[in-house]
Amino acid sequence: MAHPPPRPPRGADMPGTHGVPGVPESSGTHGTPGVPEAPGVPDLPGVPQPPPGAGAARGRAHARRAQRAGRAGRAGVAQRAGTGQRAGTAQRAGRAQRAGRRPWSLRTRLVVSAVALIAVVCAVIGTVTTLALQSYLQGQVDDDLRTSVGRFLNKPGPVRELPRDDVLFVASPGQPIGTVGARFGQDGEISMSGKSNDSPMTNEVDAENRVDPLTSGQRKAIAAVPLDGQVHTIDLPGLGGYRAVAQWDHREGGIILAFPLDQTRETVNTLILVEVCVTAAGLVAAGIAGAAMVGISLRPLRRVAATATRVSELPLHSGEVALRERVPASEADPRTEVGQVGAALNRMLGHVESALAARQESETRVRQFVADASHELRTPLASIRGYAELTRRGREEIGPDTRHALGRVESEAGRMTGLVEDLLLLARLDAGRPLECAEVDLSPLVVDAVSDARAVGSDHEWRLELPDDPAVVHGDDARLRQVLVNLLANARTHTPAGTTVTARVLWGGPRASPYPSPYPAPYGLPSYVSLEIEDDGPGIPPELLPHVFERFARGDASRSRAAGSTGLGLAIVHAVVAAHDGRVTVDSVPGRTVFGVHLPVHRVVHQGVTDSQAGHRLTTQP
Repeated sequence: MAHPPPRPPRGADMPGTHGVPGVPESSGTHGTPGVPEAPGVPDLPGVPQPPPGAGAARGRAHARRAQRAGRAGRAGVAQRAGTGQRAGTAQRAGRAQRAGRRPWSLRTRLVVSAVALIAVVCAVIGTVTTLALQSYLQGQVDDDLRTSVGRFLNKPGPVRELPRDDVLFVASPGQPIGTVGARFGQDGEISMSGKSNDSPMTNEVDAENRVDPLTSGQRKAIAAVPLDGQVHTIDLPGLGGYRAVAQWDHREGGIILAFPLDQTRETVNTLILVEVCVTAAGLVAAGIAGAAMVGISLRPLRRVAATATRVSELPLHSGEVALRERVPASEADPRTEVGQVGAALNRMLGHVESALAARQESETRVRQFVADASHELRTPLASIRGYAELTRRGREEIGPDTRHALGRVESEAGRMTGLVEDLLLLARLDAGRPLECAEVDLSPLVVDAVSDARAVGSDHEWRLELPDDPAVVHGDDARLRQVLVNLLANARTHTPAGTTVTARVLWGGPRASPYPSPYPAPYGLPSYVSLEIEDDGPGIPPELLPHVFERFARGDASRSRAAGSTGLGLAIVHAVVAAHDGRVTVDSVPGRTVFGVHLPVHRVVHQGVTDSQAGHRLTTQP
């Protein structure tokens, strides 16, 4: 009998079995170009061999399955990552929302805390009272129940003379309406059961009419009462809760008697309703009264906060400061919590006032020293320049080195004179010296200043943009002219040759200052005039931009010194504009820098265009 050829072992087609006897070549290398067959593995006789190329096909199928598994794995990882990212975003959004909630005020927290505490106390008192009343009423029901059972079993009376299978005792006088009773014999089985109703009873026939039979479910529930003589709580279907007792009598069997708990529960529910209503009304009253009392108690604290707010609004950064704000003595009593805060604030204000007075005194001394030194240096510097110029222009022959040295002395003396003049001007402005104010039309000032700048900086292109109407402000003509000169000199000094510099005067407008004027707008015109100096140079470095109006601030130090810049020009601009109740701004990006001077308008004088203004609304210099 021929035997069938042996079956190949399980896993014959699985990868990783290459070189195992009786197992075909692995799909990972069989038939794959460039991968040699493993030597010494002959084909077993009787074992079916795969066709040529089957291993390569299985390898490709396995590779496709691995690729699909990889894509599925990556998709799962991406999905989990997206889910985690969304969860993290939602969590951060929740934290941000909670952080953005408006915090409760101290008054609200105190009132809410007091009302919550009162509510907890009322809830505890109400719960204890309700449980005590329920226990008391249930105890009364239990006492009446035991008394009734004892009367029926131990004392002679009309009920005991009734037949053994009668339950008319549930309708006897003194029993509550809805009393449930049952009789059971010596075998423990219930023989009769019933429930009393509210029908009147005058004789025995009426007594029979006052007893209603129980349903099978009710009989089953009452039969489950233990025969131990103890009172138990049961629930009769369709009737509600009862207190029941089963009493055994060896001579007659026994009875089961149950009194309803309707009255007890109704009384307890009424008490709960009354407690809830009274508590709610009390909490509302307590909240209103507490809010009023807390508000009255916090008035001193609000006055202390108002004092601190007024102090914070004082300009303490510069100038002479009179810090006379104090918390009243009645609200600075250290024996109270609010008084302690007020006393501490008064002490702090005293220290701040002392520090401000010391700072003011120091600034005054420094300012006076600068003014005196600048004033005293003007004469020696003028003498140095005069002698140098006199020597250079004298009749005596001097060598080229000496002439160059005299020129340098004269140049440096001139630069030193400019520095001294700038320091003296700043000292006068800091001291609050009054300006010589009059009505000044900015358009002629701009025309003259640009003409002077064109003469000095011919390698720049200068442009003018002036309004049709006069731009009249109330200010010091000389100081405003110096502002224009300094701004144009700054643009000329810090920009390369070929830069276009535009000077424009604006009545309000979208590019003008957002700062309102302290004076009313005349003739319906905007309440401020803006002067802008714009150039298309390289711009101001971002790290220097916040400090451009500080004293001795320089961009390119080597270029500034070569051009004779002292680093005080923009500081003078800021000080002069501030003395005119105006604002000076700067906006700079690569290729565009704009300095803006925004001055309030005091009064406009209607007049024609001045001669120096005519024809200069748009002037260019190539």
